[in-house]
Amino acid sequence: MQERVNFTSSDKHVISGVLHRPDAGTPFAYAVFAHCFTCTKNSKAAVHIADALSDAGIAVLRFDFTGLGQSEGEFADTDFSSNVDDLVAAANYLEKEQTAPAILVGHSLGGTACLAAASRIDSVRAVATIGSPADAGHVLGLIEDDIERIEQTGEARVNLGGASFTLRKDFVDDVRSQSVSAGIRSLRRALLVMHSPLDELVPIEEATRIYTSALHPKSFVSLDDANHMLTRGRDARYAGVMLAAWAGRYLDSEVGQIPRASFKSDTVVVTGRAADAFRVSINAAGHRLIGDEPEGHGGTDSGPSPYDFLSTALGACTVMTLNMYARHKKLPLDSVQVDLRHGKIHAEDCADCETKEGKIDRIEREIRLEGDLSEAQRQRLLEIADRCPVHRTLHGEISIVSKLAGD
Repeated sequence: MQERVNFTSSDKHVISGVLHRPDAGTPFAYAVFAHCFTCTKNSKAAVHIADALSDAGIAVLRFDFTGLGQSEGEFADTDFSSNVDDLVAAANYLEKEQTAPAILVGHSLGGTACLAAASRIDSVRAVATIGSPADAGHVLGLIEDDIERIEQTGEARVNLGGASFTLRKDFVDDVRSQSVSAGIRSLRRALLVMHSPLDELVPIEEATRIYTSALHPKSFVSLDDANHMLTRGRDARYAGVMLAAWAGRYLDSEVGQIPRASFKSDTVVVTGRAADAFRVSINAAGHRLIGDEPEGHGGTDSGPSPYDFLSTALGACTVMTLNMYARHKKLPLDSVQVDLRHGKIHAEDCADCETKEGKIDRIEREIRLEGDLSEAQRQRLLEIADRCPVHRTLHGEISIVSKLAGD
């Protein structure tokens, strides 16, 4: 679930943001995501990581720094210090309107800004950097050929990431005055450093500087062959999943579980975006799942298909019902395994079906019973399998009522 939000920077500019919330239930923590230098809140890394965290029950605010994306202000008037100020403003907004953030996450120079901002945000308990330099001064290497011109004329147009920006001498002076790495040792927050050894813009040695400067608790995750921008969705999603699992250790909550009082136990919520093809997020009474289609059907195979879920429902119900019956009758049943296959067959090939034309759905269910059971007991359990509630639902009359939300 995404919501567009705005807040005001310390310079009175309107900052544009997007707040990701879990699909159902109350988030157990809030995070702020800081994008890379000259990027926007809509970078692939920002979106995929925010999605992964919200899937795990952590709400995320991603926003455009002043002068970038949809935020007000002139980029030429900004510097590293103003980026840190924007991060603090984002945290203040969450504290006022939602809940103060417990996590700061930053990509590239955004991660460096998170390291600098953490000491100014009392609620923050964990900081994560992704492909970040240990000091803001690293960014000057990207404009090395332009620095002399900037210092001589006061400002200059430079090319960064395929786009043209105006940078002023104040920016260069501000970056040179920063000493983020010196303050990492006194961070006093849990730290996660994520970096690719093949990063083409920020070398892995920068991650080493951050990690060795920090005190424990600290962790490192290699992003293997990912590029700096995490342009492959699977790399960004991997970073987000690992980040969510790590953060749970410092939030006094189990990642992936929503507080029980915050959702309806009889409601399943499924959400998806057109841009994600068939991939959907599922909240089944607080339990989070991902649905998708196989690659051969146009999906990315990131989760079970709808018919997989249908077979899963029947299989789970079958196992539960047989184990319950065995406990009640004190049968020597140790375990049950159910293999299910869904497909379509011609109606004329089904001797027991009323329909005789076209095709019908067919689920083959193979049941394995482990235990010292007699043949009579095994046959009785096979009969009981057909009495599980989902089996009866699939054979019974079903009423599905659809309406638009708000009607």
